[in-house]
Amino acid sequence: MTALKGLRKEKDEFFARHPQSPLTGEQKKVFSGLNYYEENPDLRLEIDVLPFDQQEEIEMQTSTGDIQKYLRFGRIRFIVGGQPAELTIYTNEHGYFLPFVDAMAGVETYPAGRYLEPESLPGGKFLVDFNLAYNPYCAYNERWSCPLTPLENRLKIALRAGERLPEGAWTEPSHA
Repeated sequence: MTALKGLRKEKDEFFARHPQSPLTGEQKKVFSGLNYYEENPDLRLEIDVLPFDQQEEIEMQTSTGDIQKYLRFGRIRFIVGGQPAELTIYTNEHGYFLPFVDAMAGVETYPAGRYLEPESLPGGKFLVDFNLAYNPYCAYNERWSCPLTPLENRLKIALRAGERLPEGAWTEPSHA
């Protein structure tokens, strides 16, 4: 089993059994596992971050109308399927945060976007592994408050890695 498959198995077990799972008790009864893309090594990037000269504070609206504050840390630039892409990495007291929406949003991925926590590496590089992209908890039920992806992190290209739209009986409204 690859490390990624092991992480995914642990996450499914957390969702199915843990008291802090984002799922309701009804959802846990019929939970059949999260839906993922196949691992894509081309979307595991060790990449330079271009820090902003001024790391301005922004307010991100959440799915419940609250506000969360982040600093705009820096930009990453990369190529996917021959297409250039740029995303902004944010930071706050919890660490680095990369929310994004790709061209598959609402079709294969959660419409409001997915999240990553990029890892700082030596030499000013970051590990940005889109295979670890995950849906915010508000994708599973409405009681969660999730930051909404800023416009600057909405891509017109597909990032087919990480979590896909949830599927199965546990996603039906009667179980939410």
